[in-house]
Amino acid sequence: MPRTLYLLPTPIGGPSPEAVLPAEVLSTTRSIEHFVVEELRTARRYLSAIGHPRPIAELQLAELNEHTPPTEVDGLLRPLLDGHNVGLMSEAGLPAVADPGALLVAAAHRHGIAVMPLVGPSSLMLTLMASGLNGQRFAFAGYLPAKPEERKRAIRQLEQRSRSEQQTQLFIEAPYRNAKLLDDIVRTCAPSTLLTLGCDLTLPNGFVHTLSIAQWSKLPELPNINKRNTVFGLLAV
Repeated sequence: MPRTLYLLPTPIGGPSPEAVLPAEVLSTTRSIEHFVVEELRTARRYLSAIGHPRPIAELQLAELNEHTPPTEVDGLLRPLLDGHNVGLMSEAGLPAVADPGALLVAAAHRHGIAVMPLVGPSSLMLTLMASGLNGQRFAFAGYLPAKPEERKRAIRQLEQRSRSEQQTQLFIEAPYRNAKLLDDIVRTCAPSTLLTLGCDLTLPNGFVHTLSIAQWSKLPELPNINKRNTVFGLLAV
C-alpha cells in the first residue's frame, strides 16, 4: 500500500523483538526506509537489532518528540506525499499513545493519508488485563502533575471519578517520580480503594500486583519502583 503511515510498535525495555512482536510487524518494519522516531539513537539501535536489510546510515530518519515545534509536524509527511511508506516509532511500546507521535497521525488524517496500526505490546493494556480491576469501564489519565499538592488533588479527583462511575483509572509518571507518586496514593486514597502496579512488563523482573490501600499500607515497605516503567491503576470500591 503506497503512501501509508505505519504505526510500528517496539519492545518495552529489553526483550528481543522476536519475543514480543509478531513476525509480520518485523517484516513490515524491515521493508520501510523512511521513519519518524522519538529518538534517533534508540531507533537506529532497534533497526539494527531487527536486521534491517539496508545499511542503517542509508535510512531516512526524522525526529518527532516533545521538543518538536507543532509547526514542523506537517513537514514530516513529505516522504508520504512523495509516494513513500513511512514508519512511526515510539521509544517503547505503541506509538501515538501517551506519545508525541499522535501529532503526526492527526496530520496524516488531515491530508488524507492512510494510517495502519500494527500489533504490539502496550503496558497500559497489559496492566489492565492482569489487574483484576474493571476492564469494562476504564480511562487513561496520562501523567499526573509533578507538584506535590497538585498531584494529591489529582489523585483524589481520580478516586472520586472511579467511585462515581465505577471506572478503572489508569495513569503513569516519569519513572524517577514513581516512588513519590506511590507514597502519595497510599497516603491519600481510602483504605478500600484498589491500587494496581504494573511494573517493567514484558521484562524478566516485571510484575503486576493489586491490593487495597489498606493492604499496601500494612506492607513492611512499598515495592521499589523508582526509575522503573510503571503503570498505576485505581478502582474505588
